[in-house]
Amino acid sequence: MTNRTITTNDLLFVGFNGRVIALDRADGSVVWKWKPSQKGMGNGLVTMLPDGDRLFATIMGYTWALDPVDGRELWYQPLKGEGQGIPTLATMSAAADASRLAAAAAALSAAHVAVHH
Repeated sequence: MTNRTITTNDLLFVGFNGRVIALDRADGSVVWKWKPSQKGMGNGLVTMLPDGDRLFATIMGYTWALDPVDGRELWYQPLKGEGQGIPTLATMSAAADASRLAAAAAALSAAHVAVHH
């Protein structure tokens, strides 16, 4: 890894075996690793949702918010009594970002067509 400042835009998040690993997109080096301190999560499927200043991760229905820059655990929610299973994650801000990106791409495409016709 070089001495450059790494931002979240420089990272690829990989989740498997109950862990999250942040890799430098430029060279594949490991920037940070996280594994839950709670027991029994060692081999679970990790589902992740990057959302601004948080990286949400869930394993078997247990949910964590991580700092995407350094992997610090910000909070943990076991959702007691809700059971276990394959989780899904969603936030309205992530959906709004995707909608804005799709609208911007459509506008660029329309502008490109208008210029070339």
